[in-house]
Amino acid sequence: MADFYQNGVITTLHNLADRSIEDLEAELKSFSKNRPMGLLLPSLYSEIQTPALPNIINEIKQVDYLSEIVIGLDRATKDEYKHALEFFSTLPQHHRVLWNDGPRLKAIDAKLQKLELAPTEMGKGRNVWYCMGYILASGKAESVGLHDCDILTYDRGLLARLLYPVANPQFNFEFAKGYYARVASGKINGRVCRLLVTPLIKALKKVVGYNDYLEYMDSFRYPLAGEFSFRRDVLNDLRIPSDWGLEIGVLSEMRRNYASNRLCQVDIARTYDHKHQDLSLDDQQRGLSKMSIDITKALLRKLATNGETFNSGAFRTIKATYYRIALDYVEKYHQDAIMNGLKLDIHTEEKAVEMFAQNIMTAGQQFLETPMETPFVPTWNRVVSAVPDVLDQIKEAVELDHQEFAG
Repeated sequence: MADFYQNGVITTLHNLADRSIEDLEAELKSFSKNRPMGLLLPSLYSEIQTPALPNIINEIKQVDYLSEIVIGLDRATKDEYKHALEFFSTLPQHHRVLWNDGPRLKAIDAKLQKLELAPTEMGKGRNVWYCMGYILASGKAESVGLHDCDILTYDRGLLARLLYPVANPQFNFEFAKGYYARVASGKINGRVCRLLVTPLIKALKKVVGYNDYLEYMDSFRYPLAGEFSFRRDVLNDLRIPSDWGLEIGVLSEMRRNYASNRLCQVDIARTYDHKHQDLSLDDQQRGLSKMSIDITKALLRKLATNGETFNSGAFRTIKATYYRIALDYVEKYHQDAIMNGLKLDIHTEEKAVEMFAQNIMTAGQQFLETPMETPFVPTWNRVVSAVPDVLDQIKEAVELDHQEFAG
């Protein structure tokens, strides 16, 4: 059972009483009469063929408070899109599948690319961005949850707890970030958060000094969680990165746009496991290595926009400070694992720390060498200003795809 401690500037909603799913869902059902709810699922076609997504869909079938489910489908041929429509057709709720590789949505993307108003990099960020555009176009949901499609430990209670903070009309939250224990198969997981993000934020606080943004980021128990919920109006002015900095970027944007009392984090699962990325020790363009570089740059860019100045010497100091703090954390995690009868390989942990330390220097060098890099996707407010009917175009393209192939 979690404790009730409130850390940092963000409200933490704990799981203190193991409230039943049925009780939560009954309340959400009543909320939905005045505050309709939706779910956004960014998915790869390949995830349909894994154990995780079929179980997720079986759980969501039992949820009766959702007005809309939007599935963003990446890396799918026409036949695979048709198969995906059949796969998701078992959902009793109103739902639509965005065929991101289909000719209709690709034509819209090409128009926006010419205006430099579309994501330039394939990946989850692009998928989520177009799904958000469709949610704005459909207008069916006021409160929206988002979670990944590779969660092996999923049950519908995760969704109920994720949506509750932004669905309850007595709360004033615009955004809720999910958190959970990354423990599965007798091991502590979540290496990038444990071994990079947490010690890096601590190191930056030591090197930079007191900083409101770092205090804010240090308030989140699991800043890299891919699960969050929000009110629909959040989407209009949200700039999200298209690379692995998505989760950090979303948190940064929420701080820029809202007061901290409009944001919260919520305990959504006792344990959580999903598809694991390779460490990729020898390839900075793949796996956790690329992820660590993108995440570090996301933090550096945000600090720079707050007036912090960096140079090569500063990055050497940050790296050295990070390395010492991260090694101390490895020892803490090892002791925690032993206490709980879990496994933790110190050698592998320290190899990851060594790689992350090197990648902090790489990220810093890239940051200095490409000062005009703009990884953020434009806000939907800006896109609509340039192309006033773009949301209608997206909605029409999705509907035409559905009508042509769903039968």
